[in-house]
Amino acid sequence: MLAGLAGLSTPLAAQETPGRMVTLGLAYTVGSGWQIQGVDVAYGRALRSGPIAALSLGARFGEFIDQRAIIGGAQGFVFGATLAARTRALTVAEFGADTAPSRVGLDVTVETTGYAGAHSPLGIGSPWGAVSVLPELRVGNFGLLFGPTAFFGTSTMVRPFLGLRFDVPLARREGHP
Repeated sequence: MLAGLAGLSTPLAAQETPGRMVTLGLAYTVGSGWQIQGVDVAYGRALRSGPIAALSLGARFGEFIDQRAIIGGAQGFVFGATLAARTRALTVAEFGADTAPSRVGLDVTVETTGYAGAHSPLGIGSPWGAVSVLPELRVGNFGLLFGPTAFFGTSTMVRPFLGLRFDVPLARREGHP
């Protein structure tokens, strides 16, 4: 009977961390003056061991926005290729049903991004790179990231970064008989 209970208490394959995922999100550099706002699309893989929970390769499409302008503050476009690593989440709380709880956790995402822009008002040239260390609050498959990002180009600047992410697990391919 104890063996049966132990078997029933283990997570099902659908409840485990997915092997592959697509991440969709919004990305903003915040602060005064010119900012970048865009959308993220990434393909990721969960890792089963070590401190890194997931690696992802993605693309960021966005525009430059002047936050001081009331009307017509957009100028230029930006494209970025991103490589990100996310640590395992430290569970802070659980809520929902006992059989399938939703977890609230904290983790850290480290991103490196290479950007190319058209009509960039930032004064760092094109192309340029960025490194971000982003603490993240996760609720289920949703994440809220906020932390510093350093831009490296003809000049260096540090801006706050705000991101919203949603992980969509991909189905496993099964062999057909």
